[in-house]
Amino acid sequence: MGGHSHWAGIKHKKAITDGKKGKVYTKIIKEITIATKAGGGKPEENPRLRKAMEDAKACNMPLDNVKRAIRRGTGQEPGVVYEEIVYEAYGPGGIAIIIQVTTDNKNRAASEIRKILDTSGGNMGSTGAVAWMFEQKGYISVKKEDAKEDELMSLALEVGADDFRSPADSEEYEIITSPQAFEAVKSRLEEKKVALVTAEVTMLPKTEVNIGEDKAEQIVRLMDALEDHDDVQKVYSNFNIPDAVLEKLEK
Repeated sequence: MGGHSHWAGIKHKKAITDGKKGKVYTKIIKEITIATKAGGGKPEENPRLRKAMEDAKACNMPLDNVKRAIRRGTGQEPGVVYEEIVYEAYGPGGIAIIIQVTTDNKNRAASEIRKILDTSGGNMGSTGAVAWMFEQKGYISVKKEDAKEDELMSLALEVGADDFRSPADSEEYEIITSPQAFEAVKSRLEEKKVALVTAEVTMLPKTEVNIGEDKAEQIVRLMDALEDHDDVQKVYSNFNIPDAVLEKLEK
């Protein structure tokens, strides 16, 4: 999972620093609205909403924007009606891709996502084509320099984590949980003042496709194009690009 953790770190850094704050706000507002509609407007009772509000806070989104999105989700305030769609696709090198979309126009979204895939060496798959290659898990990463391996592993497993990993090709430890145990593990680590790099319920691949330098740039361009689309909320894939190759591409 070394590629996953480093890629997640790059994405997080880009989201905060790439100057596209308006685009980031739009995606978070959509997520808050949908999360509220699905699970109610009380963050203490709605983990998905709570996570979206944490993302809003991390991006310094004005509180008024958050409140308005919640009111739209509860139906107290009129606004655009969004629906969620999941697309499955293949990318360069045979990688599998799951694309989660929140849109007010599913025909437009499908057409634009298909065009991004076609121009980047990928193609749309049918429903169920790649979903079986992934499983929903809680994923937490911690910089190796910020924690002692034995202590962190004991703490995580003690409170309910499924797995603890220390990939040789990554600068981060990885903690894997069930979706149900995620909140308890995350809260316990935060209580112990452990600095978390990534903490999310995500779709982890059951197996990975190792990617070399020949396909790495093409895949990164495709992932960037998908994630840059206004309607795309999350993109999951099973590629593993070594940190050294990713760092070369960042330069």
